[in-house]
Amino acid sequence: MKPKSKILIIAGSDSSGGAGIQADIKTITSLGSYAMTAITAITAQNTTGVSSIVPVHPKAIAKQILFTCKDIKPDAVKIGMLHSSEVIQSVINALRFTKTSKIILDPVMVAKGGARLIDSKAIKTLKEKFLRKAYLITPNIPEAEVLTKIKIHSLKDMIKAANILLKLGAKNVLIKGGHRKTTYMEDLLLTRNKLTVFKNKKFKTRNTHGTGCTLSSAIATFLSCGKPLNKSCELGIKYVN
Repeated sequence: MKPKSKILIIAGSDSSGGAGIQADIKTITSLGSYAMTAITAITAQNTTGVSSIVPVHPKAIAKQILFTCKDIKPDAVKIGMLHSSEVIQSVINALRFTKTSKIILDPVMVAKGGARLIDSKAIKTLKEKFLRKAYLITPNIPEAEVLTKIKIHSLKDMIKAANILLKLGAKNVLIKGGHRKTTYMEDLLLTRNKLTVFKNKKFKTRNTHGTGCTLSSAIATFLSCGKPLNKSCELGIKYVN
């Protein structure tokens, strides 16, 4: 039997099971890989909104990462909710123990119901210190707007935002286009030397809770199995669809 690839998830817990670390574990497991976790926050939420957020102490987050990696070496790391500057710095310091360059950052900022999941100081730290640490970042349009300080209405705007993120230090950028009012989906992957647009059918549904978490975890899983970035993004998008 071929050994399973191993993915470390650093993210918040979603009590409803639809997003966050629960969605990550389900995705990674369904794709045949092994999920490990470092929980950054405990949320009380459902598909309509977030009731409360209880942060996990930065030292406790770091200890989860260190003790996991001391025994089980991850082939990739997927990072989700990092709600404070202190948590971000703690994770940055602990990431050196993961011994992998395949770090996928899903910069979770606002829950589907509108609850803010990250403070303004943390956004600054994310931009200045974390973007360059990640192999791939996967913001949706509202998140890309916050990070780049531009409004995104078109594919041209998405390309502009992705280029700004590369200039800020990101190695590769996948901007998810689901928030655009179009009849189809356009997700944009920009690397240092290639632009790829993934165009797919757009489904009319309100059941979008956790789709971003699922996508980034699927991509992390395909990368951990040795697939190239473009193919991993293509397969991840197909998995969500």
